[in-house]
Amino acid sequence: MNASTVSHEAVASNKLKKKQLDRDPIGYALIAPFYIFLLIFVLLPILINIYLSFTNYDMNRMDFIGLKNYRVLWDDTFFWISLKNTVVYSFFTLFFTLALGLIFAGLLNNKLIGLSFFRTGFFTPHVTSMVAVSMIWLWIYEPSRGIANTVLGVFHIQGKQWLYDANWAMVALIIMGIWKFVGYNMVIYLAGLQGVPRDLYEAASVDGAHTLHKFFYITIPMLKPITFFLLITGLINNFNVFEQIKILTNGGPMNSTTTIVHQIYNRAFGEFQLGYSSAMATVLLAIIAVITIVNFKYGQGNDID
Repeated sequence: MNASTVSHEAVASNKLKKKQLDRDPIGYALIAPFYIFLLIFVLLPILINIYLSFTNYDMNRMDFIGLKNYRVLWDDTFFWISLKNTVVYSFFTLFFTLALGLIFAGLLNNKLIGLSFFRTGFFTPHVTSMVAVSMIWLWIYEPSRGIANTVLGVFHIQGKQWLYDANWAMVALIIMGIWKFVGYNMVIYLAGLQGVPRDLYEAASVDGAHTLHKFFYITIPMLKPITFFLLITGLINNFNVFEQIKILTNGGPMNSTTTIVHQIYNRAFGEFQLGYSSAMATVLLAIIAVITIVNFKYGQGNDID
């Protein structure tokens, strides 16, 4: 039997196996629950929301009004303020959580005393309920007896009206967001660092590379896929920020911390403008989709130049 015959038999065998797999109903039955869940609880609500955005639904009536909600949305000052606040919160929170997460992961990737304690301590805020965390930080930012102003007082710095000053409220929320999410990024980066070949660092040391050179020319490029994943998930998470806004500031003072989701909530459950809030939610969906597509197109890659 020659090589050509063996090759043809192998191709025929693979085709037969593929046909058998295609006819096998067990595989489809096993993956069916996920797709049913996706259809009922994700895709269908999205489609319903998009339809409602073209209506004036207010719990009592639901008339089709076309693009009116979107025209009103274009002239809605509060929507543009909330969009700006969401972008500001997302940018600074994501930037510092990624940067600090990578730095902390690099430090904890070494053999240190109490390593498990530090890893657990950094990750614990992430698994804690956002409502519980918000209540804790509400006490930390308390103007008269809060920890934040007490610490500032030790250094003879005037305390701030953290959540009651339009100039500091967003800063306070960003600081809390960094504290909450940096541990998650650190753990993911730490897992990625475990997979970086040690040979690269050893070869760089032989060539006379310093620690910073290794960090910028080996560590960061090798962690590009990890960074890409954290960037996508972080953007989606930060653009949907709501719980801490509702508990700590309720969008104030003077709308300095209101976000898109906070505005959606107010319009839907405060003013019962469900059609209009659906238009806001659809715009938010479009923004997140565009950001995700752009990141997928330009953000991937794991090669070292």
